[in-house]
Amino acid sequence: MPHHFLGSPEQPLYEIKANLFKALAHPARIRILEILSAAGKPTPVSEILAETGIEPTLLSQHLAVLKRHQVVSGRRVGNAVFYELAHPKISELLVIARTFLADTLGARRDQLETLQALPPIGHGS
Repeated sequence: MPHHFLGSPEQPLYEIKANLFKALAHPARIRILEILSAAGKPTPVSEILAETGIEPTLLSQHLAVLKRHQVVSGRRVGNAVFYELAHPKISELLVIARTFLADTLGARRDQLETLQALPPIGHGS
C-alpha cells in the first residue's frame, strides 16, 4: 500500500498524520521547507540547491517525497522548476516545532544550571 499523505477513506486519521510526519522526518526535507517558507513565493530548484548544497539527484528525491505527500507543489516554467509550500499552515508547523524545541532546550539548560549550582559531593567521608 503506498504511503500517501491523504491515505484512503478507511485509513484512520492518526495513520495519515503519521505518514505526514514520516515525510517530514529528514533534516534535508525540513531545511527545504524552511527555505520555501522564508521565501514565501515559488522558488527555483537552482536556488534551493544553492542554499542547501544537497547533491541534485538527492534534492530531487527529497522534493518528490514532499510533493507526493502534498507538502509542496511544483511547476515547470521553461527550463526551471519552481517549488512552494502547498499550504500556508506548513510554515506554522515549522514555527511550532522550532518553538517547542527552543522551550525544551531552554528547560534542559535551566536544569543543567541548577545541577551545576549544587555543592560538590565528597568522595567518601
